[in-house]
Amino acid sequence: LIVEKPFGYDLESAKQLNRKLLEYFDEPQIYRIDHYLGKETVQNVFVTRFANGIFEPLWNRNYVHHVEITGVENIGVETRGGYYDTSGALRDMLQNHLLQITGLIAMEPPSSFESDSIRNEIIKVFQSFRPLSETDINKNVIRGQYLSSKIKGETLPGYREEKGVNPSSKTETYVALKLFIDNWRWGGVPFYIRTGKRLPTRVTEVVIHFKPTPHYLFARKSIEDGCNQLVIRIQPDEGILLKFGMKVPGSGFNVQNVNMDFHYADLMNTYLPSAYERLLYDCMIGDSTLYQRGDAVEAAWEFVDPVLKAWKNNPDIPLHGYPAGTWGPENADDIIEEKNFKWRYPCKNLINDGLYCEL
Repeated sequence: LIVEKPFGYDLESAKQLNRKLLEYFDEPQIYRIDHYLGKETVQNVFVTRFANGIFEPLWNRNYVHHVEITGVENIGVETRGGYYDTSGALRDMLQNHLLQITGLIAMEPPSSFESDSIRNEIIKVFQSFRPLSETDINKNVIRGQYLSSKIKGETLPGYREEKGVNPSSKTETYVALKLFIDNWRWGGVPFYIRTGKRLPTRVTEVVIHFKPTPHYLFARKSIEDGCNQLVIRIQPDEGILLKFGMKVPGSGFNVQNVNMDFHYADLMNTYLPSAYERLLYDCMIGDSTLYQRGDAVEAAWEFVDPVLKAWKNNPDIPLHGYPAGTWGPENADDIIEEKNFKWRYPCKNLINDGLYCEL
């Protein structure tokens, strides 16, 4: 049995769905499909981490300052206004796609590449998410909704002006949050996750921000100088980019950040199946590695459920407006711990970044 998301509407409905499914099927017969896990570059996270000896020794709290996970779109709700207004960004993207990516980034090495060995490690990550208290939700979770704006002479509608959307809707089209994974590998390392619609570009990526050198010898323009970044681009222009400092030619020791990049298209000499083709094939051969298990679905809902309840029960929690075509509410930067750090503003091309390079 293949089940397409959403796997429930909240924790209780997810549990009810799992109970009902298990009345008729055994867990190994149930394939909960998340097309993000079928993307070639998501699967490549396994290889990047576990086939290369240079990364895994650094993949922990001793060397990683923070992790940034972005999954955003430049389109609005299009023809899905009726559905989206009952869902929102937290349910539609963060609870499933982005938390699954978080699990792959943060998991311990599995004992084998068998499906349950991998999925056992992912559920351990979910179970290690630090629960969000009321204070955490108010301080470390930002929600927003896009407003009408004009870009290149074209007027883009605000969310409440979209077809099928309640004109007084409080559904979020943007979410940014900070979470912690309370285990030995990641203790104290913040993970910043954001998703949104009507942003400057469509991009999904993971950025590993490494800690700066303990004693920086050269002139520093900002705290981010000397902080290397590993960018894992999931879409578009799939690939990997490493940012590091190099000496600018000439007198003195001026340091400039440079990129060393690999583009996945360089390996694509054969037909590349779509995410759904890959996942459906895996189902036909009985490989559930890239499918979600029931306990993982419930653990993800358990993490986001307090946020959904807080938004429902506390009308005073702000819903920040942001002009369509911008990077979301201005105060989304407030959840970044150190004031000189900021979100990366990626472009369609992996090697470029900047606030509005796609506009």
